[in-house]
Amino acid sequence: MDDKLFEILEFGVYGASILLILIGLYAVLTKRSLIKIVIGMSIIDGGIHLLLITIGYLKGGTAPIFSPGYEEAAGQMVDPVPQALVLTAIVIGFGVTAVALSLIIRLYRHHHTLEIDEIKRLKW
Repeated sequence: MDDKLFEILEFGVYGASILLILIGLYAVLTKRSLIKIVIGMSIIDGGIHLLLITIGYLKGGTAPIFSPGYEEAAGQMVDPVPQALVLTAIVIGFGVTAVALSLIIRLYRHHHTLEIDEIKRLKW
């Protein structure tokens, strides 16, 4: 029963991450407000982070820290590379979101709108 519950939970997390990616993609492709597009990009970012962490998980795995007495547990350690990649991606995503929002603020101050269709029609 424990293995069956683990499989259900694992597929649930995979499904949640793919759902987050699809919701964010929907927002990026269909919304016309720049703020909503940036929010959609952040949702995609969160879904990708969840997917990478889920892929790197090992059932019954231990922390990837070598200490005396645990030398034989190297095969049961969780891979630290996806965790490091996600930590780096979180920082990069935060920076990209901050820059995008600052550009949106400048664009709003100049054009007094955040709608893509109206901005396209304006002359610089």
